Amino acid sequence: MVTGVQFRGTLNPNQTQRWFTFNWPATQHVLWEVMPTTARTGAAQVDWDVAVERADASHVTYWITVTNLTATPVQFEARYARL
Repeated sequence: MVTGVQFRGTLNPNQTQRWFTFNWPATQHVLWEVMPTTARTGAAQVDWDVAVERADASHVTYWITVTNLTATPVQFEARYARL
């Protein structure tokens, strides 16, 4: 398994934004997780969704939508694990 951070971002209060990352081999299983790097206790900070586009016979593009669930700015990392 190979793991890493694909990108980092910041969302304003209650903001939703979509990113994409492309040219991933279609033959590999890739899991995505969005982890807040801004500390805050008491409630969830982010929600995310991953959509997949088959770009060609060999590659996929991942579309990652992240929502800030708080009333304050949140920084985060989009992490992956290639299985």
